[in-house]
Formats: sequence, C-alpha cells, structure tokens
Amino acid sequence: MRKVIFACVHNAGRSQMAAAFFNQLADQTKAVAMSAGTDPGTRVHPEVQAIMQEVGIDLSNAKPQKLTQELANDASLLITMGCGDNCPYVPGLRRDDWPLKDPKGLPVEEVRVIRDEIKERVELLLKAEALGS
Repeated sequence: MRKVIFACVHNAGRSQMAAAFFNQLADQTKAVAMSAGTDPGTRVHPEVQAIMQEVGIDLSNAKPQKLTQELANDASLLITMGCGDNCPYVPGLRRDDWPLKDPKGLPVEEVRVIRDEIKERVELLLKAEALGS
C-alpha cells in the first residue's frame, strides 16, 4: 500500500481537494492519500467545501493537520501545492510540486478552475503511477 501526501501551508484548500480526489479515484488496495500543512488552519475554506460538494465530495468533516515526520514516515511521495519557500519538505521523500493558486477568498468561478486542474493532475498522477481503480 502506497501513501501519498498532498501538502500546503494551511492544509485548508488545495491539498484537501487533491487528497479527496485521489482517495475517490485511486484503487484503494494500492494507495491512499493524506493531506497536511506546515501551519494548519482551523478548518477547510468554506469556498473549497462548497465547490467540492458540487462534485459529490463532502469535506465538511475534514480537519487541517500538521505535516509531521511521523505522518510522513511511510509515505512514498510528497506533492506540494505551489507554496514556494513555505512549501513543506521531508528529507528522503520523493517530492513533486504543483504550482496552483491558493483558493482562499477567491470567487467561486476561480475556485472551480483550481478544483478542476487539481482533479486533472490527480488523474494524471494515478495513471503515471498505475494506481487508478
């Protein structure tokens, strides 16, 4: 079982969407995703919850969490969300960065564009890593 971590600073938007799409689309016998942040917020952004609900994913119970070494110990891949120098880093863990705009406070139309790009990137990742269902 492979574990992928999607991480950003506050773990309240992009990384939550990416992990949710990954867990919805991946073969659950092959891989699972988690999301975390270096400075977690108190909740998932309301605009993110709303646009994910539009595609049938409920993030109302999702809670931002801190990226710790313990959380990353058995992970095989860390994907950061374009947060520049503030992006998390875990020594020894394969890393990729997806340069995505932070959805916090953006109009719903812009958040939908970010959501759809995240879904496309997750689908490509699953295909490339042969983890799809």
